[in-house]
Amino acid sequence: MAGSRLEKLGTVFSRTRDLLRSGVIPEAKKPIWYDVYAAFPPLREPLYRNPCPRYTKKEDLVPPILYPEDNIRAKFYQVYGNGPKPFELSRLNFKSACQRFVEKYNELQKQGEMDDDRLFEETGKALLAEGLVLRRKATGNVTPEAKPRDPMLEARLQSVLHEMQDSPEEQKPETAEEVPKEGPLPS
Repeated sequence: MAGSRLEKLGTVFSRTRDLLRSGVIPEAKKPIWYDVYAAFPPLREPLYRNPCPRYTKKEDLVPPILYPEDNIRAKFYQVYGNGPKPFELSRLNFKSACQRFVEKYNELQKQGEMDDDRLFEETGKALLAEGLVLRRKATGNVTPEAKPRDPMLEARLQSVLHEMQDSPEEQKPETAEEVPKEGPLPS
């Protein structure tokens, strides 16, 4: 019965009135508001109406808000992660490493003309001079200076692997549980 809601049929007052008349709700448990509503009914009866279906797509009136420093912050978090220490939200005057980076970046940008990549690196160096150590995030990429393996070593590893796959029975050690014990056979 939880799926059959009848609030669309009639009002709360009419449903309560009918429950009182039928005796489902005893007179002693009558709601407090019932007598007031009966004495002063509203001018317009509150009825449930289905909302009109909308067939047109409503446009989003709020444009995306991006500030110039958002690009700097995005690049900071991409290169350095969350910074060297966690946020201290209990201090009112706390500035995160990212905020200090953005402020220093804007300060250096006002001083002279540099391209963005060089300015980003100079900002990191300036903060290092001030005592803020920023560590780059570790990347999973292999460096281009890495030397490839010796081809002879690769061939030896392949041959050893191939031999191990050809003879799996010989490599398998026997344990005490696998070896049947000799003794009288059960009759």
